[in-house]
Amino acid sequence: MRGEAAGFVGDIPQHYDRGIGPVLFADYADDLARQAAALAPARVLETAAGTGILTRRLRDLLPTASHLVATDLNSPMLDIAKAKFAAGERVEFYQADATALPFEDGAFDAVVCQFGVMFFPDKTKSYREAYRVLASGGSYLFSVWDAHRYNPAYRIGQEEVTRRFPADPPPFFSVPFGYCAIDPIKDALADAGFTDLRVAVLSRTREVAELDAFVRGMVYGCPMVDQISVRGGDPDAVVAALAAAFRQEFGSAPTRMPLQSIVFTVERAD
Repeated sequence: MRGEAAGFVGDIPQHYDRGIGPVLFADYADDLARQAAALAPARVLETAAGTGILTRRLRDLLPTASHLVATDLNSPMLDIAKAKFAAGERVEFYQADATALPFEDGAFDAVVCQFGVMFFPDKTKSYREAYRVLASGGSYLFSVWDAHRYNPAYRIGQEEVTRRFPADPPPFFSVPFGYCAIDPIKDALADAGFTDLRVAVLSRTREVAELDAFVRGMVYGCPMVDQISVRGGDPDAVVAALAAAFRQEFGSAPTRMPLQSIVFTVERAD
């Protein structure tokens, strides 16, 4: 298998934010932000903030005096996130690697990450970094997608690109759904020093108002578009095939799509 582009650059952030953001991330962001806000933390760090979908909800729901720092590895994603905030709102943005955070030990009361851990190349190191920057008694809250069987849109997506490129399938539709086994995650968190583990499985059925925009976002809003193109494929043909498959699988008046995530909450007790 060839090396794959992994950056959210070019037009990808716009398609991500407008196409898949309202369907995949908005409801889950509201839930995670409410959990974080209930802790009333004074200093909050968000990693893998992307285009600021969770960041916006955190700022809306956190206590007014709370200070929020949002980070992401991809600065083009943060450019979109920044545009969602007015001057004077208590939020700062940094381009930063979640496995090597540029913050002092104990700098935050809460660390929050929505659907980002799956992409970290060294997940164990990311847990240790989250632990390091948390103050004693601080909380780490993060979500991952459950497996393909519980998120059938991306199972269908992976089946479609595998059918088109059987010798070398583009991998991106599998990556976000391949890190969901609870016990290994639990063990890695414990090894990093975290305690008081709580796990919640959140199932949703989302009504997709603009299916064509969502499917285009699936392909053009992530590195999948480049993975198809580099193999000589046509991303628009994949978009059309997926739209037809989704209408058949999920209906079109309206389209209702199952989703399922797993939320982990742990604490730094020392």
